[in-house]
Amino acid sequence: MADYAVVFDMDGVIFDSERCVMACWDEIAARHNLGDFHPVFRACLGTTRKESREIMRKMRGEDFPAEDFMAEASVIYQSRYAHGNLPLKPYVRELLGYLKETGIPVVLASSTRRETVARELTEAGLIDYFRALVCGDMVSKGKPDPEIYLLACQTLGTPPAEAFAIEDSFNGIRSASSAGLRTLMVPDLVEPTEEIRALCLEVFSSLREVLDYLKAM
Repeated sequence: MADYAVVFDMDGVIFDSERCVMACWDEIAARHNLGDFHPVFRACLGTTRKESREIMRKMRGEDFPAEDFMAEASVIYQSRYAHGNLPLKPYVRELLGYLKETGIPVVLASSTRRETVARELTEAGLIDYFRALVCGDMVSKGKPDPEIYLLACQTLGTPPAEAFAIEDSFNGIRSASSAGLRTLMVPDLVEPTEEIRALCLEVFSSLREVLDYLKAM
């Protein structure tokens, strides 16, 4: 029996989707002369759609049409990356394959809605690697609150201290760490600050390094 479990974030860890989303947001921002939207995008990393709307309005004003902005960006995103066109992060298949072969239980903890998560994992041929999907529309509070990681561990019947979390975003790191998981960071768009690094058990440059680390245990 495995002596640990692994809880994956999805965007920026499994899929190279955050760069894709950022490109879409950049396009919409340029179309509507909104200036540099990167600070808003970075603040929204790892959050639910509802929380992203709130962040947009906080940073760009209460009258900012956040829902319209995200809907317009979603049309572009779906036209480019639907039907299995979403790029994977390097070594994700190798890591998931190793965990399946060795009987390590794996669950997903993503701020994205369950319908989208299930569709994207299915289109990529990855959904069968996961025992369960815990998603942003299944919790009352999104990351950085620990709720989603606590629910993921509860779903597996694994104490948080016996689970690894693989995350890329600051909000995800805060969520997993405060839930008590052994948090591994693989930075995607943002490098860790001293605060974030202190919350991590390890910081790796790629999933290949995560795979080597787990194999060595």
